[in-house]
Amino acid sequence: MIARRRLDAQRVTGARFDSPEEVVSWLGAVQAQDYLGALWAVGLRMKHARESDVERALADGRIVRTWPMRGTLHFVAAPDARWMTQLLAPHIVSGAAKRIRELELDAKTFTRAAKVLEKELAGRRVIRPEVYRLLERAKISTRGQRGIHLLWKLAQDCLICFGPREGKQQTFVLFDEWLPTARPKPRDEALGELAIRYFESHGPATAGDFTWWARLRAADAREALALASGALQVETFDGATFYSVPGRAPTKSRDAHVLPAFDEFLVAYTDRSAALDVAHKLRVNDGGGILKPTFVVDERVHGTWQRTLSRQHVTVKLNAFSPLSARRQRALARAFERYADFLGLRFRPRP
Repeated sequence: MIARRRLDAQRVTGARFDSPEEVVSWLGAVQAQDYLGALWAVGLRMKHARESDVERALADGRIVRTWPMRGTLHFVAAPDARWMTQLLAPHIVSGAAKRIRELELDAKTFTRAAKVLEKELAGRRVIRPEVYRLLERAKISTRGQRGIHLLWKLAQDCLICFGPREGKQQTFVLFDEWLPTARPKPRDEALGELAIRYFESHGPATAGDFTWWARLRAADAREALALASGALQVETFDGATFYSVPGRAPTKSRDAHVLPAFDEFLVAYTDRSAALDVAHKLRVNDGGGILKPTFVVDERVHGTWQRTLSRQHVTVKLNAFSPLSARRQRALARAFERYADFLGLRFRPRP
């Protein structure tokens, strides 16, 4: 029942959205260090979409890729980018202080880098290697991991964010130029909205799930729950307390769904056993927090998958946890056909 309600709340099943920005705004944020997988995480939740539709939303600045939470890349809706980053960044930056010191980065270096990029990125977008060259020319070393940590910190300060791709290269732009609709929010309003947004789109979920997802301090998470309490319903399953926003009761689904790596259906919760048998946990997460692409049938994860692309086809290798019935195979084929259509290709199962 929990998995069914989460699939519906996340709009994997039931009512889907018309636009990429509606999906991302509803979910709050979509983990996106796997860029191509994140495009499908958005498309999966739309009535009909092509990969180019999601990329167009990024190119238009309707959604943006940046580091708003957990120190990890996410897609967020443009209006949410500033308040969400300003709310969540201080705790993340504080947690990275040791690594920042190890890289010999200090406030003076960040200030110098900010001044360089404010000047050099004005009115244009620049690919990462060129950003590094600009910093090096200003005598700011980007060796080793210094470069990416400089960019990460300046994104946490809402100075820069990712712009649209140029070919296969990601670009960087000035936050204020690229996201003029991004506005700050008072802290209490931001905390309360974050909690409501999470539990409406991910519930039923626990307070621990929310704290993990947003990477909030425990005290801040409790405050957020208190601020949102008027909008939340509280339920108990197996002795644990779950929160959600009241809504329609979803019907049982026998459909199959193809999920990308790091999809919110798994990554947004500390305990994934509602959808994933604990016996198969290591087959989905093989260490280092790497969550593989999975497929869901009858509301549970039944295996992982890998794709191979050609000019006309997407070929898929399945790694099922157990033999799939003929009905489940047919449902899964339909799900992969939808995925192939998203890519503008045809689905071809691997022999």
